[in-house]
Amino acid sequence: MLIGIDLGTTYCAVAALDAQGHARMLPNRDGEILTPSAVYLAPDGSAVVGQAALDIALEQPERVATLIKRRMGYPDYGRPVAGRDFRPETLCAIILKKLVQDAELSGERIDGCVITVPAYFDDTRRKATMDAGRIAGLPVLDILDEPTAAALAYAHQHGWTQPAGASDLFQGLGTSRTVLVYDLGGGTFDVTLVKLARQRFQVLAIEGDVRLGGRDWDERLANWAAEQFRDTFGTDPRDDPQSHAQLLATAERVKRTLSKIEQTTLTISHAGQRLVLPVSRHELEHLTRDLLLRTRLTTQQLLRQVQLSWDQVDQVLLVGGSTHMPAVARMLTELTGRQPERSLAVSEVVARGAALHAGIVVAQRRAPALDPLASGSASLLATPPVPDEESFPRLDWADVVEISVNAHSLGIEVRNGTERIHHKLVPKNTQLPAAGEHIYYTVRDNQTRVRIRVLQGEAHQAEACIPVGECWIEDLPPGLPKGAPVRVRCGVAPNGCIEVAAVDLTSGRAVTAHLYRPGGLTDEQIAREADFLRRLHVL
Repeated sequence: MLIGIDLGTTYCAVAALDAQGHARMLPNRDGEILTPSAVYLAPDGSAVVGQAALDIALEQPERVATLIKRRMGYPDYGRPVAGRDFRPETLCAIILKKLVQDAELSGERIDGCVITVPAYFDDTRRKATMDAGRIAGLPVLDILDEPTAAALAYAHQHGWTQPAGASDLFQGLGTSRTVLVYDLGGGTFDVTLVKLARQRFQVLAIEGDVRLGGRDWDERLANWAAEQFRDTFGTDPRDDPQSHAQLLATAERVKRTLSKIEQTTLTISHAGQRLVLPVSRHELEHLTRDLLLRTRLTTQQLLRQVQLSWDQVDQVLLVGGSTHMPAVARMLTELTGRQPERSLAVSEVVARGAALHAGIVVAQRRAPALDPLASGSASLLATPPVPDEESFPRLDWADVVEISVNAHSLGIEVRNGTERIHHKLVPKNTQLPAAGEHIYYTVRDNQTRVRIRVLQGEAHQAEACIPVGECWIEDLPPGLPKGAPVRVRCGVAPNGCIEVAAVDLTSGRAVTAHLYRPGGLTDEQIAREADFLRRLHVL
């Protein structure tokens, strides 16, 4: 069985590819399609994932980890969980283990999976997601951008993945359609332009914000309510972990309710006091208008980057649970002049697309003439065995073309006098796979080694960019004069993973290596965390 995993900030979902090549959602052990991205570490050494963990967080918040995805790429979760410091990769791996356990309740073995990430994730966060999959022991086929997965699911629904003549739904739509995917999840925001044609999916450009999502609406409402409580009773519920956890949970429920009705109430209990506040949809929208404006400005910026006007965009697709808020569709209708599309459940569409992508990857790996770089796989992933014929739907998807772009410019840190600058080799929104190279020069006589430090970002100053990692050319020949040439080549795989190669042009000495990532996990650390997870009883 091939599956797609939407590893969300607040909720996760899993879809499987059936024998007919359709993606079907797999419910968890509780019969629910969505599994909350929460981990409770019990005193007996077991772990509970999902709604039960959220419920326990109201009483024991110090034992529960949430919003883990926002910490991906960081060296730690940010606070102890059950008295222990954890890597975010390990906490995500616990969630992945739970998702896979529940998926296998269908009675089928998982032969391969695709895990989705926000399109705006940089290399460090993508590597951390891959490592989480390795810790969980999953047969990870690929990492896929969430908006691309959503567009693929919509395209498949309309028959665009099939050969010409296979579907009447494509007729009259022209040879291609330009689609804007607006993805507002629980913790991240992406907006992506995709050009869809029959059996061809081309990402044109990506923008986003990895620290903007529905959780920010919850916190804005919770902070407003806490201030009302403080003004009334003189104490602040945010000062008590249990009261604060309860308030955030209540704020989320109120936000969801206000997506359906115009008015409700929000109840706060803290320090023996209780306050009931009337809240209207209008009031919530007023409190959060700047958050929605940020998504609007990001969307407009995306169109400016590709120099398109709104009449050149054929469709707007909504993705992510936070797009249920009426203000989102209203803003996009006003901005784009068209009603957004939500014919697929916005909380399921990413997982469905990931499952379809898993089928495409396997079909392409079976094609003997395939260029492996174009398959979407990356050398940072340990490629799982191709599933047996019996477990893979018999579809001719080897000809489906998926083209992505890099969300961040890629370059090298170089010295210009006393200044350290970012010299870009692969500009933002370049079609992938891509590579760029340049000849640089040593900075002093008798230099014996060269450090290649790779950056992502748009800033000119190196310190304002994201450090991806570094590698070294060692043992340069003796007596090299200042200004000896070194050629550096950086490559980006279709799923955004980065490799670097460098050659000392004087001696011909070359290095092609995975980057040393100071904040990332080593193979030994991954093995240690995987051993911990194997011994952990996950419920």
